[in-house]
Amino acid sequence: MKVQIWSDIMCPFCYIAKNNFEKALQQLPFSSEIEVEWKSFQLDPELNNTSGSITFGKYLMVKKGFSAQKADQFLQQLTDMGKNSEVNFDFDKTFVANTFPAHKLLHLSKKYGKDNKMEELLFQALFEMGKNIADPQLLISFAEQLGIDKDETQETLNSNQFDNDVTQDFKEAKNLGISGVPFFVLDSKYSISGAQPVETFLSALKQNFDEAKMPLENLGENDSSCTADECKL
Repeated sequence: MKVQIWSDIMCPFCYIAKNNFEKALQQLPFSSEIEVEWKSFQLDPELNNTSGSITFGKYLMVKKGFSAQKADQFLQQLTDMGKNSEVNFDFDKTFVANTFPAHKLLHLSKKYGKDNKMEELLFQALFEMGKNIADPQLLISFAEQLGIDKDETQETLNSNQFDNDVTQDFKEAKNLGISGVPFFVLDSKYSISGAQPVETFLSALKQNFDEAKMPLENLGENDSSCTADECKL
């Protein structure tokens, strides 16, 4: 089974969904048969900030038109929701920045089968540690932490090497009608949107797995066919 996950690092619901999804995987006896692929999505591609100087609360007020009170309430609800999924949000020191460089790094990590680990590092850095995820030195340090060559990472960030891969994910999301994240696609057959609870992921994964294992039902009685050895009427 293949599960594709469209996500943006600046999306707190994506972080919650990742934890819930992985908890579901831990409960499945067939988890080793599930291939997970992370896909890029940008909630705010026009965000020019790369300095990590805009707090998440301020961003909600400027970009979403939230009042200060509504922003505080929203962030508190997210914090409580995160605790239920063992995500420790610290919005007092969470600063938003353009996520395109981080998505390029994710595609480099995917080349080495380490995109899931990189996704986790980026979420933790932004939402729990107050790091600027557009900082090239931070991204390079994460790559080195996962055993990815420093020079290759530097080249990735300074060139357009993975730009097409990132934008192709955006186009694919648009073609599928994906307008928000997190968004999970199971074997190009079923989809799950939003930060769903563990039970929802469990149910969907079991259903898709069981259907994939079902023998094909023959809907025709006519036995006229050809094999490599013979043709019969």
